[in-house]
Amino acid sequence: MTRASLDKQPQEVASMFDDVAAHYDLTNDVLSLGQARLWRKEVARAVDARPAQKILDLAAGTATSSQPFARAGAYVVPCDFSLGMLQVGKGRHPWMPFTAGDAMRLPFRDDAFDAVTISFGLRNVQDTSAALAELYRVTKPGGRVVICEFSQPTWAPFRSVYTEYLMRALPPVARAVSSNPDAYVYLAESIRAWPDQPALAGLLQKAGWGRVAWRDLTGGIVALHRGYKAP
Repeated sequence: MTRASLDKQPQEVASMFDDVAAHYDLTNDVLSLGQARLWRKEVARAVDARPAQKILDLAAGTATSSQPFARAGAYVVPCDFSLGMLQVGKGRHPWMPFTAGDAMRLPFRDDAFDAVTISFGLRNVQDTSAALAELYRVTKPGGRVVICEFSQPTWAPFRSVYTEYLMRALPPVARAVSSNPDAYVYLAESIRAWPDQPALAGLLQKAGWGRVAWRDLTGGIVALHRGYKAP
């Protein structure tokens, strides 16, 4: 079994997700205490996919996150660098155009998508700024980005309880439900090391995105960042 390190070598991260692909969605539901489904609904609302729009769902994994966009009538491309995740997803949704791709070097032309989104995947990319620049490149002028990622709870007492859960409770729960519990030790460590809401907003602005804003979900455990590419 593979566990990635916090320097996030792409081959290590991809292999780690290959190992957990079969039960990934179920494990996420258990570890998030059911909140993952609510977060996906908020992402779908923020992306606001419309018929005939082209949507890039990056770090889509098995394409669970892609389904609301497809149901809205958009043409959605689920993209991930874990071949194991893509294989599981293709088995579940054979009609979808699954695409293997690295967030730092996306295999799409400039100005290709009306909206780009990534949920719980940006934290696993080795170079965050490079990924944000690539998302900007493949978005049409006037298009939008939606990023859903773990963040920092805003209320200090809750933040302490949450950190305790991450480092103490999450690993034993993962051992009970995951095929690769070490992957979830990496998950806890990567969340603790991730920038807070204003810092990620700053990285979006540096990559060229305008009208950057965020909204906290579940007390700041997760933040939904949005930005637009100038027309």
